[in-house]
Amino acid sequence: MRILLIGLVLLLAGPAAAQAPDFTLLAREAGAAVVNLNTSLRPVLPDLPLPDDDEEDPRDQLRRYFGRPPEPRSLGSGFVIDPDGYIVTNAHLVADGEEIRVRLADRREVEARIIGYDPPSDIALIKVEAAGLTPVRIGDPRALRPGEWVAAIGSPFGLERSVTAGIVSAVGRVLPESGFVAFIQTDAAVSPGNSGGPLLNLRGEVVGVNSGFYSETGGYAGVSFAIPIDVAMDVVRQLRAHGKVTRGVIGVRLQEVTNELARAFGLPRAAGALVLEVFKGAAAERAAIRPGDVIVRFDGKPVASDAELVQLTAAAAPGKTVEVELVRFGAQLSARLRVDEARTPEMPPALRADAPLGLQALPLSARQRERLRLESGVMVGRPGDAGRRAGLERGDIILSVNGKSVATMAEFNRVIESAGRGATVALLVQREGIRQFLPLRLPR
Repeated sequence: MRILLIGLVLLLAGPAAAQAPDFTLLAREAGAAVVNLNTSLRPVLPDLPLPDDDEEDPRDQLRRYFGRPPEPRSLGSGFVIDPDGYIVTNAHLVADGEEIRVRLADRREVEARIIGYDPPSDIALIKVEAAGLTPVRIGDPRALRPGEWVAAIGSPFGLERSVTAGIVSAVGRVLPESGFVAFIQTDAAVSPGNSGGPLLNLRGEVVGVNSGFYSETGGYAGVSFAIPIDVAMDVVRQLRAHGKVTRGVIGVRLQEVTNELARAFGLPRAAGALVLEVFKGAAAERAAIRPGDVIVRFDGKPVASDAELVQLTAAAAPGKTVEVELVRFGAQLSARLRVDEARTPEMPPALRADAPLGLQALPLSARQRERLRLESGVMVGRPGDAGRRAGLERGDIILSVNGKSVATMAEFNRVIESAGRGATVALLVQREGIRQFLPLRLPR
């Protein structure tokens, strides 16, 4: 009997084990298109020997001579979609207007230019000037089914081209404040730094752009979200053509229709989008739509939920006249409205030639100089845009500029002005006892 049971277990386990997916080819081929986004140079560690002290914890020796571990400078990930250098990533990674550097799969580092970004979808398009780029293959996210294997490639915590795998947990997942995007939910491990990287099916095709994960602790909790690649590519097409994304809006605030509300509003079932508020002067007001109306069809398409209506209106071309079917406390009505254009947040302006550095610093007090054993220096209070691009942080101490010691902001500004517009100056900076040079590029 025992032999029979063991044989039965092996028979049942055999096919499952044989069907376990192999991600090696996927990781090699798709990984060649994945890039890491960063904004600063890697810190240089001092070349100092460790003390010969067997009784001291080696970790304390490392902290004494090397300071804290270098903070990761990785912003996130992206992937090449065109051999001409176009790269897709997340909008939240580039929206602050900082200088972006891209580390390619072959270790080349190149500066990227922001073509445009779209906060509502969290998609951005950047471009690099580099030869020999391998683009990804685009898949169909509409073919995804819950339970299907997927893989994510990115740079969690700066660890480039890390591969994680899981299954599709749900498709069409709408989150609070997610707007018109219906996410792909997976249990593939996604951590800070994976954002902007590709989500792939077993054929190695990109089906989504990893955007975030849910966690109450800050760590991975088995719930990750990706933007469907068809949504991302539609955004990319508009950004390449026009530098911005155009969407429709009808000017309403919506609420979900529950079973109880369906009975109260005379609906046969819990479906449709309940109008909670109509904005003044908007398309819905012009069409005489009122709070309490339940929109059940939009432009000939059935509306299953409030989230679906948001997606349908966003996809409608501004200026288009559409037919809307609604239920008003049991009465079937229809209306025609002209879709408005949603306002798109503007990209931050580029650093102007006459823009100040924006760097604020204070001179060190006599007590601070004594404690730090310094003769001069200024402490950074706010690094400003140019300072952040150079890698400056609040609390850093600038000791010199191009070899000239500075003890006040006036001295710092004089040295900067003498360098001239567009120059790159060398800042000697001390951070937690460790010194390093940082290149500060001045605006032209």
